[in-house]
This record gives sequence, C-alpha cells and structure tokens, in this order.
Amino acid sequence: MKSWKKRGAIVVGGVAVIGIAAALVLNALNSNIALYVTPTDVVAGKSPKGQAFRIGGMVKDGSVRRDNLTVHFVVTDMAHDIPVSYTGILPDLFKEGKGAVVQGRLTPTGDFTASEVLAKHDENYMPPEAKHALDKAQKAKDAAKPVNTESAAKVAP
Repeated sequence: MKSWKKRGAIVVGGVAVIGIAAALVLNALNSNIALYVTPTDVVAGKSPKGQAFRIGGMVKDGSVRRDNLTVHFVVTDMAHDIPVSYTGILPDLFKEGKGAVVQGRLTPTGDFTASEVLAKHDENYMPPEAKHALDKAQKAKDAAKPVNTESAAKVAP
C-alpha cells in the first residue's frame, strides 16, 4: 500500500472516530437535559411531551398533604396551579409559600409526578426565569382586576 493511501485511510478512520464520539456525547447531553417551564406554560401546553422537565414556582399555602413517603402539593406562579406528587424525602428548606423547582414528568391526567424536588436555598435568590414568570403573572393578575370607578370619581374634584 502506498503512503498516500495509508494517510487517506488514517484520515478517514480518524474522522469516523471523531464523528462517533460526537454523536455519543450529543446523545448523552440530549437525554439529560431538563427544560425549565412555568405552570402557565404547562397549562398552555408548552411543556415537553414524554420528556422530563422542571417546573418552578411557589409552593401554594395550605396545599401540602402527606401520605407516608408520598407528598402531594401545588406549585403556582400566581396565575396557574400545577398539582405535584413526590415520593421521597423532601429537602429541609421545603415549605409552603416558599420557592421550589420540581423535576419530573406530566401524567395524562395533568398531574406532575416529580422525581426530584429542589427547595429555594436563600431568601434573596430566585432564578431569573422564575422571577420573570412570577412578575409577569402578577402583572396579568393586576391587569385583570376591575378598576373601581366610583372611588376614583369621588377622589377627583
């Protein structure tokens, strides 16, 4: 075999090995991605189908119910609520009225079965996506409230 044929075979073999390695890495990364979605996005049908994803928001006050190791609670972004069930031990910082991010899958009934629960670890920290979603939901809620024109008319001279 001539030297240029040997070099060509080595180059082709190297490209093939790099291509296979890149395909394996991309496949591993794709299967481990968990997208962040708000409860409003889930209600609107914008959540991934048949794939694990994360829902972030506040744990609704009065929603935590325990059945042995299974915990049922509601995650809200102040506009929409998503019922969540989780079997396992919750983080110490998990409380009603506090922020949480849950990772899992949506059931056909619309409930969310979590495989992991992450509690907000600091009073001042909130992921930018969660803060934006909560602010947006609060603005929409405020805009939907009817304005009392009688009280406004009494104040104006």
